[in-house]
Amino acid sequence: MFANYLIGLREGLEASLVVCILIAYLVKTGRKDRLGPVWIGVGSAVAVSMAFGAVLQFGSNRLSFEAQEALGGSLSILAVGLVTWMVFWMKRTARHLKSELHGKLDAALAMGTVALVVTSFLAVGREGLETALFIWTAVQATGDGWNPLVGAILGLVTSAVLGWLFYRGALKINLAKFFTWTGGMLVVVAAGVLAYGVHDLQEAGWIPGLNELAFDISSTIPVDSWYGTLLKGVFNFQPNPTVVQVVIWLMYLVPTLYFFFRKPKATGSAPKPAASVEAKTA
Repeated sequence: MFANYLIGLREGLEASLVVCILIAYLVKTGRKDRLGPVWIGVGSAVAVSMAFGAVLQFGSNRLSFEAQEALGGSLSILAVGLVTWMVFWMKRTARHLKSELHGKLDAALAMGTVALVVTSFLAVGREGLETALFIWTAVQATGDGWNPLVGAILGLVTSAVLGWLFYRGALKINLAKFFTWTGGMLVVVAAGVLAYGVHDLQEAGWIPGLNELAFDISSTIPVDSWYGTLLKGVFNFQPNPTVVQVVIWLMYLVPTLYFFFRKPKATGSAPKPAASVEAKTA
């Protein structure tokens, strides 16, 4: 429940901030009459995201066991790739998100109503589709009934409230730090989803080594215990993973966290004095 709450909060807050920035810009520039197309685009993006999640859930139930495992494993890996790209992108552009959206909105306003709907749809739809895919894979990984979905919904509701508070000016936080630390936690969650996806592909027969266990501590950490459930829900921890799962988990988690938290080095050197350049030319 906590892991999916984090996913809903993290992804939902991005979408909420995008909507707040778009609406605030139109209000401040005296273009309240153009709010309708923005809300149409936002509503359409939410509807498409929900439909996508429903297709994933009900469509996969009609498949055979091997096909379900292959689909679940493939989508888990795809979700991890999208989320990894997203957390790095947001860390890099969080400081400039507002000016970037303002530029796109100005261009859309100049083109007309349809462009405004499309712009708001794409701005929110990307986050919505990523959220639907990642939550679906996380729910499949935990197998904990409705609890993961409830956690995700609570996270989305919290993000909507926070977005409204940002818009009203009642709440101010350092968004760069917020997205950095929640992004790091999401990378840990994604590593567990990746390991789960690899196990699905092993059960589908796409990857070998299903019976080669790295270790088995099921007697120490039972899956049905409260702490076993907590570890599985937050980190997708498995007490008896295969060798391939552990290797893939480490190969993803260690370098991803390193590059995510690594501080960028100062680039470039001080320019040479103009006189010395002219002297060399002469």
